[in-house]
Amino acid sequence: MPSNVSVDDVLAAVDADLDQSLERLFAFLRIPSISTDSAYRGDCRRAAEWLAEDAASIGFEASARATPGHPVVVGKQAGASSRSALFYGHYDVQPVDPLNLWTHDPFDPKLIEIEKGRKAIAARGACDDKGQVMTFIEACRAWKKAAGELPVGVTLLVEGEEESGSINLPAFLKDNRKELKTDVALVCDTGMWDGRTPAITTSLRGMLYEEVIIRAANRDLHSGIYGGAAQNPIHILSRICGSLHDAKGKVRVPHFYDGVKNLPKSLLADLAKLKLTEKQFLGPIGLKKSAGEKGRLLIEQVSTRPTCDVNGIWGGYTGEGTKTVIAGEARAKISFRLVGDQDPAAIQKNFRAFVKKQVPSDCSVEFIGYKGSRAVQLPYDSPDLLKTRAALTKEWGKKAVMVGSGGSIPIVGDFKRTLGLDSLLVGFGLDDDRVHSPNEKYDLSSFHKGIRSWVRILGALAE
Repeated sequence: MPSNVSVDDVLAAVDADLDQSLERLFAFLRIPSISTDSAYRGDCRRAAEWLAEDAASIGFEASARATPGHPVVVGKQAGASSRSALFYGHYDVQPVDPLNLWTHDPFDPKLIEIEKGRKAIAARGACDDKGQVMTFIEACRAWKKAAGELPVGVTLLVEGEEESGSINLPAFLKDNRKELKTDVALVCDTGMWDGRTPAITTSLRGMLYEEVIIRAANRDLHSGIYGGAAQNPIHILSRICGSLHDAKGKVRVPHFYDGVKNLPKSLLADLAKLKLTEKQFLGPIGLKKSAGEKGRLLIEQVSTRPTCDVNGIWGGYTGEGTKTVIAGEARAKISFRLVGDQDPAAIQKNFRAFVKKQVPSDCSVEFIGYKGSRAVQLPYDSPDLLKTRAALTKEWGKKAVMVGSGGSIPIVGDFKRTLGLDSLLVGFGLDDDRVHSPNEKYDLSSFHKGIRSWVRILGALAE
């Protein structure tokens, strides 16, 4: 860490430069970098080049690197210490449809007042993820302005295809693994626990997705003639889906919980203090009672425990009016969210055996498998995690929460497998930021204190 300045000096530089930081973010937000629509291919390149140029202005050796899709921005800069960090984010944004639901032009950013004393940046990409990316860039800018150098070496990796599946990034990592290798990865594409409580995402659930097809008769049958004698694939598949969970909400697939560990008692106690209730979490969507594992905190059920859900089931006649048939086949799509050391391949094998055992001998079953991914778990005693938690706590004045995410970010798994890096997921988004929806916004406090948070984190990582 630079010895000629204190963290307070760098924070003062952040505060003094906030208006200019907003101007730079607004310039970035004006570029309609919608990755999934080929009509915006030129704008995606323009956004990548804008970001590379901005990074270069504060000393990064930066460029927009070509891929078969949209460019990846890579920037490198040495630091005062021997430690180094890889920062990941994305410059692409979601489509804006339906445009008529926006209260303003989505690519004409504005500073609006949501309520008295609460201002926000309104634009597509304000939170996801341009605003979050710029919190880190502006923190680096403040370090350079106040100290003349960064406290740790930084490698920027900002892609343009996150919103369209990060199709080309895994290959890019493999081709450039030597250049991208650092001590830790930093990801800013997540959120706060609430508007005043920072959070670090310490785990991401993995995924297994299966389609099941049950076939019986060689055609649809007249239910008046064959009903009562012929096997009904819809009945069979419904029984199978209904047998996936026991009365306590646990998944009944054999060996499903192999590799699942309980949370450390200290972390469990921290989560209990958050007091997430069924009314608070389920009430807004019209539900009252959790359907998850009995004896587990609600926050465990949705973030750190494995799940199984039927995502779709169909067969037979579903059109208007009546058609009395027994379908020849029925289909279901079933997903598993995985945690800990659960093995997608082993669960797939055991799930298929579980299904086959319940299929009558004169019926058949077919499976269509999709690529699975393992869960990602940061060690709870990681020194970098503890330093980051302390830095966030100091900035926000409230103990930073360590939470698991119920979702999956596959590229974080690639950071581990390809680069050997653990990832610290720190973000400043809020639940009401309307990510992927019309009228997306990013609180001004998230932007300002997000910059200050990264200043502290970078300083802490150097220690």
